[in-house]
Amino acid sequence: MSSPRTVLVSGSTSGIGEAIATAFARDGATVIVNGRDPDRTDAAVARIQEQVGRCELIPVAADLGTADGAQELFDRVPDVDVLVNNLGIFAAVPVFEITDADWMRFFEVNVLSGVRLARHYAPRMAERGWGRVIFISSESSVFIPTEMVHYGVTKTAQLSVARGLAQELKGTGVTVNSVLPGPTLTEGVRDFIGDRIGKDVPFEEAERRFIAEERPTSLLGRLIRPDEVANLVHYVGSDAASATTGAALRVDGGVAPTIIP
Repeated sequence: MSSPRTVLVSGSTSGIGEAIATAFARDGATVIVNGRDPDRTDAAVARIQEQVGRCELIPVAADLGTADGAQELFDRVPDVDVLVNNLGIFAAVPVFEITDADWMRFFEVNVLSGVRLARHYAPRMAERGWGRVIFISSESSVFIPTEMVHYGVTKTAQLSVARGLAQELKGTGVTVNSVLPGPTLTEGVRDFIGDRIGKDVPFEEAERRFIAEERPTSLLGRLIRPDEVANLVHYVGSDAASATTGAALRVDGGVAPTIIP
C-alpha cells in the first residue's frame, strides 16, 4: 500500500482471518482484529504483535453476526479503507436434517454480516475515492459439498453480493471481490477432519485420507495453509489490484473442477 491504511478483518482471532490480519499488519496498516470473545481477541492481537513486532492493532470484541454487534463496531470504528468479510461458520449436516433455524443462522452469519459491514463502510470509501471490499467465500460456492449444502449456499450468495456491490460502486475507486479458498488447515478444519476420519488417526494421515477420499479433485494434494490464502487477499486489498473488481478469485488448490471462476 502507498500509505498506511485502516483494515478491518472480521472473524480474525484464528485461522485464515488471523493470517490476513497479520499480512496487513506487516504492511504497516492499522488493523482491526475482531472476534466475539474479548480474551480470544486480545490473544490474537498478542500473537500478531509477536510475529510482526511493532504494529497498530485494535481489538474489537463484537458478534458481527448480529445487527447489535455490527453497530458496536461502527460506533468504535466508523471508517475503514479495506474491509475483509472473513467471518463464517461451517458444519457437516445431512441436507434433509438442516433445520429452518440452521438455514437462517448460516445466512445471518455468513452472508448478512458482510452485507451489513459493506453497507456501512463502502459508501464512505466511495466518498474518499478509494477502498477495497473483499468477501472470503469458498470453492464450496461453485462445488457444493454434499455434507454441508447450507454452507455452500451461503458461499454462493456471497459471490452474488460481491458482484452486485462491485457494479454499484463502479467508477468510484472502490473495488469489490470474492476470494475462494479451498480446504484450509485451521483449527475448525482440523476438528472437522477429526470428526470425519477419526480423532485417533494421526493428523498427517487424516489429512492425506481426507483429501484423497473427500476432496479427490485437489491438484495440490494437501490442505491449503492460511498464509497462502492471506497472500492473495493482501494483494486484492492493495493498490496493485486496482483493475481487479467484480471478480471471484480462487486459491483452492484446484479443488473445484471448473475453469471459471
